[in-house]
Amino acid sequence: MTVIQVDLPDETAKAARAAGLLTPAALERLLKEAMRRQAANSLLELARDVQTAGIEPMTMEEINAEVKAARAERRAGAFDRLLALAPAMSEDEILAEVEVARAAARAEAGVAPLR
Repeated sequence: MTVIQVDLPDETAKAARAAGLLTPAALERLLKEAMRRQAANSLLELARDVQTAGIEPMTMEEINAEVKAARAERRAGAFDRLLALAPAMSEDEILAEVEVARAAARAEAGVAPLR
């Protein structure tokens, strides 16, 4: 749990307290609503930028292909980093890293973890 301190003008603090807005639950709800609005505004701004730039919308097939390519690129980068570190690692450390990479790949693919 994080503790925060907020400096407010006395009148604002009194009105907010009277309205029940200074409780942890109320503050959490207000912050979550503000973050949702901010995310929605960012998405709308991005959509306007895309439209202004004249970028054609992508099909679901194109989106899926881009996601697969990005995931493959990330996995390849992780494998390259592992190969670079391998000479300084024990066999057990290498196997542990391989398992971490496999678990991450399964999670990205939406496949249940192995037990």
